[in-house]
Amino acid sequence: MRKIFSTVLFFIMTFLSIGCSQESEADSAARVETTIDKPDPIDEILKTMSLTEKIGQMVMIGIHGTDVDEDSLYMLRQFHFGGVILFSRNIDSLEQTARLVEHIQLQSEEKVPLFIAIDEEGGRVSRLGHVIESAPSQQSIGLSGSLDTEKNYVDRTCKTLRSIGVNVNFAPVADVQDDERSFGTDAQTVAAFVDASARSYEDNGIIYCLKHFPGIGRGVVDSHEEISSIDAPLDEIKDIDLVPFKEVIDNHPHDRFMVMATHIKYPALDPDNSASLSSEVLTGLLRNEMGFDGVIVTDDLEMGAAANHNLFREVGVKAIKAGADIALVCHEYAHEQNVYLGILEAVKRGEISEERIDQSVRRIFRAKLNNIAIDGAD
Repeated sequence: MRKIFSTVLFFIMTFLSIGCSQESEADSAARVETTIDKPDPIDEILKTMSLTEKIGQMVMIGIHGTDVDEDSLYMLRQFHFGGVILFSRNIDSLEQTARLVEHIQLQSEEKVPLFIAIDEEGGRVSRLGHVIESAPSQQSIGLSGSLDTEKNYVDRTCKTLRSIGVNVNFAPVADVQDDERSFGTDAQTVAAFVDASARSYEDNGIIYCLKHFPGIGRGVVDSHEEISSIDAPLDEIKDIDLVPFKEVIDNHPHDRFMVMATHIKYPALDPDNSASLSSEVLTGLLRNEMGFDGVIVTDDLEMGAAANHNLFREVGVKAIKAGADIALVCHEYAHEQNVYLGILEAVKRGEISEERIDQSVRRIFRAKLNNIAIDGAD
């Protein structure tokens, strides 16, 4: 608890020291002169971290039960995982979930607070749906034509998430498709609703996540079961599927949201690897061409599309080498351990550099710093 409190306090004081108060040009120049050599707080934290702690930040796990127990505490403390995703199995009530989240944060023993994430899209994907009235599906909101309706539902969802300590929502879905989880089949319409959703999340201080990059609108196989390909030409992918992602990437701060990579293949981009394991997709397209410098998270690596074709000791390594910052492993403790250990072993044998690890941890800390600053201001 002291580690988390002192880190949060450090972040807040750093922000306050460079605040936006009215000042003269002379005062401003003096302030710049006195702070020009001030160390980056993220670099200062990195200096105190072991390699094992850094790698832990790059894996987000699911836990079992409605409170922390011996097994989940072992996972958090032994492997230093930087995030936990909640499922319906973890939720009996809002009050119980708030206690669970509090216990996770207090007992994890990490230097910075954990990402606590959830899939609360509305419609059929609502992990809280058995304890609250969840939002309608994105499709029904899109059909309403009302951006204000989306903003209002996001406002309500964020209020609930903040009340239980959740700081990341894996929403909105940015796919262009005829499906309950999508705002529609027209790329510009989807982009407008995703943009409205993003603004509401930012207003409410919740980190959001665009999924499933680069767009699964024409997928015909459920990635939970098996891998598949979308054989669309590159210009079609750019003119349709990428439009909602590009809207947010071009117009929103990159430390306010994540992008989740799908396990589907796009032969026009990479004939051999799924998007989540493809450097052409994650580094070439998303990082270099589209200019995204925020956190990239994989879809669950236990999905059949990934797990049926990779060992867990290898799949996390592939994702990080491709450009992902966080490997998401949602269910089995053994799988979560193996993903972590695989990345650690890859660094030790020189396959992944520690500099590459630091790049991801910096992005992760920027997102956490942003969220903590908002909480501290409320």
